[in-house]
Amino acid sequence: MIRVLVPSGVLGLEFSKDALQRGLENKPDIIAIDGGSTDSGPFYLGTANSKYSRAVTLGEWEYLLKARAQAKIPLVIGSSGTCGTDTSVDWMVAITNQALANLNQNIRLATIKSSQPNERVVAAFKSNRLTSLKHAPTINEQIITECTGIVALMGVEQFQAALSREVDVIIAGRATDTASIAALPLMKGIPPGIAWHGAKIAECGALCSTNPLSGCIQVDFHANCFEVEPLDPSAQCTPHSVSAHMLYENSDPFILHEPGGYLDVSNATYKAVSDRKVRVSGGQWVSASKYRVKVEGVRIAGYQTTSLILVRNQHYVRNIKSWVDKLKTFLEQSIYEKFGLNGESFLIEFRLIGADGVLGPLENYHLELIEIGVLGIVTAQTQQLANELAKHINPYLLHFPLTDNEELPTFAFPYSPAETERGPLYEFCLNHTLQIDDPLEVFTIEVFQANGMSKK
Repeated sequence: MIRVLVPSGVLGLEFSKDALQRGLENKPDIIAIDGGSTDSGPFYLGTANSKYSRAVTLGEWEYLLKARAQAKIPLVIGSSGTCGTDTSVDWMVAITNQALANLNQNIRLATIKSSQPNERVVAAFKSNRLTSLKHAPTINEQIITECTGIVALMGVEQFQAALSREVDVIIAGRATDTASIAALPLMKGIPPGIAWHGAKIAECGALCSTNPLSGCIQVDFHANCFEVEPLDPSAQCTPHSVSAHMLYENSDPFILHEPGGYLDVSNATYKAVSDRKVRVSGGQWVSASKYRVKVEGVRIAGYQTTSLILVRNQHYVRNIKSWVDKLKTFLEQSIYEKFGLNGESFLIEFRLIGADGVLGPLENYHLELIEIGVLGIVTAQTQQLANELAKHINPYLLHFPLTDNEELPTFAFPYSPAETERGPLYEFCLNHTLQIDDPLEVFTIEVFQANGMSKK
């Protein structure tokens, strides 16, 4: 049996220290946690920035390093720094060094880097080793060259290669959410259908329980099943809560694609063995004939400036969509006349916060509104142009009549200046798989001593 302790769904989201301590008392074989994903959009990959606070990350990581030393087991993190670029791994290493100094610890540390040089991906494109995933955008050599960040998602083999070198801590770049959890069980002979399924259920910590915010869970991997249990007394795992997690961030509730194959849980069974623990069996692993890893890439798609107004006049609130449509048509013509720009050089969007700011034209639920926010978004080829266009729009956002026969209205800017410079707008342009001959081919593993112990 292999026991994996998962402190939470992601580092930086907090976890119960009491629950973690209960997990340590159960003598786990490894502590595994995720560091991020692309859920929050392309900005973090484009800039190699973390979504989470450095101070919070340091505090949680320091506590996990202390827990690792107490249990004398490996500590593993994947997708470091949200996006998992090489820069993000270095960011996490710096945090580790600071934590080690605070704890007066000395560890054997491995890094696994997954950033991909643009030239390597261009070469893969030319040799037909890149395959687009469903709904992936069309790409060419120029688009790949324009990418400001490209990462490949590692599977278990890369973690296993680092674990085999007897390290204390692994800081990995971009990885599938399941890989850091499944790696050790697979190394120890757990069948892949069991290992991958258990890793999928555990990837987000207590999200597979009745109290998702409770954080810590443990997964016990056996030869014919796995058992999952939350470590906070307020949480329970039930067959429903566990099986439902196969729907999370997954287009098919029965199939999960990973490097080297896919997991099929069509015949899986979920059985409550207590009021807190669920036993799962029946998952099957189907190996692929060729080893592929997913590749994510982003590029700059323009620059943005935003403005926000608040509308409370009931005449305009009731007719806000007509007003926005009329304003947009007017502004586009005005920009063409005053700036000589056509529609390919800029984009004006209005989002009605409180009406359909999330779903836009798909919204089918309507309420009688008292007030509404109108968020104007200007996207242009340069930041200077986006700022100029937003300033041109400013007076019309404040005073623009619904019809030609009524007085000018006055709306409210909630802050001054009204324009907010957002900087570069990043877009995903690579959502492909890369065929490689060796799982370690496009990843770099380094092992070194990280010494935070004070000199004597």
